[in-house]
Amino acid sequence: MPPVEWARVREFTVGTVERPVTKKRARPVRGPRAIRVPSGAGQSKVFAPCAYTGRVAPPAPPSATEPCLYEDSASQRLLCYLIAEESGSGERCYHVHDTSGTEIGTVRRIPPAGRIFKHTWRIDQPGHPEIVGRNEWASGGVKRIADRAAGKALTEALSSLQHIIPVGEDATHGGGRSQRQSRKLEWWSGGELVMVSQSIQALVVEADWLDRRLAFAFAVLGDS
Repeated sequence: MPPVEWARVREFTVGTVERPVTKKRARPVRGPRAIRVPSGAGQSKVFAPCAYTGRVAPPAPPSATEPCLYEDSASQRLLCYLIAEESGSGERCYHVHDTSGTEIGTVRRIPPAGRIFKHTWRIDQPGHPEIVGRNEWASGGVKRIADRAAGKALTEALSSLQHIIPVGEDATHGGGRSQRQSRKLEWWSGGELVMVSQSIQALVVEADWLDRRLAFAFAVLGDS
């Protein structure tokens, strides 16, 4: 299946399913592991690749975190790579670089403040306020939390996530946690909703200015 342009992708998942299970298709049609973009419906539903995962190879440095992202399945055209850095506080920072080696931003995993909490995420993109990824029930302000607790409000982006996940795809690249266990995050920059994610299974970009390579970087890292 030929790749689609990555720069303006709005919805994507990570996996190998190109054509999902349908009433007439008992097994999914698979391809190489990639960032995949859903389109069509029913028998015409497809998940076209826009960036492929692959092993570290030049021009990415040997210190890069696997996997790297490529624009082709043969891993000849590097799209971006990550360099990991860990602080003494337990925070993990991933510097995202383009094919020329220029840093385009960072993705940070922040350890939880206590045992009852889970880690949070941050994305830093030059020229924009910090993007904070939080559990859907704890984001968007006091009024939104109260509305959700009463069962009155969910964002349209969260409602659209389910149709992205291809039938026949594992919940994670390791085949570990089930789909029901993956949490949904809302990514906010100031008062703007930038992205919504459900682990690596389904991601929806809401802000046009978000560099998709930073979203892809989070996706290949996984919410673990």
